[in-house]
Amino acid sequence: MNDVTLFYLVLGSAAGGFINGLAGFGTALFALGFFLNIMPPVQAVAVVVLLAVVSGLQGLWIVRTAIAENPVRLMRFLVPALIGIPLGVAMLTYIDAQTLKLTIAIFLLVYGGYFTLRSTLPTIERRTPVIDMLVGFSGGILGGMASLSGALPTMWCSMRTWPKAETRAVLQPYNVIVLVLTSAMLAWKGAYSNQTLLYFLVALPSTMIFAQIGIAVFKRLKDHQFRRLLIILTFVGGLILLLRTVIG
Repeated sequence: MNDVTLFYLVLGSAAGGFINGLAGFGTALFALGFFLNIMPPVQAVAVVVLLAVVSGLQGLWIVRTAIAENPVRLMRFLVPALIGIPLGVAMLTYIDAQTLKLTIAIFLLVYGGYFTLRSTLPTIERRTPVIDMLVGFSGGILGGMASLSGALPTMWCSMRTWPKAETRAVLQPYNVIVLVLTSAMLAWKGAYSNQTLLYFLVALPSTMIFAQIGIAVFKRLKDHQFRRLLIILTFVGGLILLLRTVIG
């Protein structure tokens, strides 16, 4: 392993770990840009997925009380997602993944850009169990089709007036469990070679350290600041996805 490879590994894992610790998602969006400079796409995704799961477990711990207080809300998102993932995989035969990614990127940019520039945030205070299930299900389909399971849940949760711990108590376990399933599918396909596992082990320390830094920042944020952060990250995520889809 040369110095350039080590540099990109540490920098990418630090960026991905920080954003996961801060917001509870986004490891792939912020780490893949670095990892794709030193490894092929499947290997880069395999490393990122493992890093996201491990760093995500730290985030789960800090919102464990919020998860335990309202497990039904989480299940409204998660159970439909588990049904949607295999459907999304099956639909890949009929829908072009690149076109789908481009569509989602533009949607994220329009939504995130619009509300980033507004002084007031969207607010939905009433209970919406049916919409929650539809969002979770749609996120599962997008996860199976294009590894974009977190896009819709993040957008939807940013419109809710839940406290930041309750919002994270949905997004973090949702993403961790979906990524665990993704890593299992990658392992089934033989994606975890000795070199891939070596890259993971080298990247792990910086991911864990910077995830803790992100968690420390998260604890200092007020509820409305966290909601604003989610919307800004929606815009940034859409921009990164658009660039990666067009250039790649």
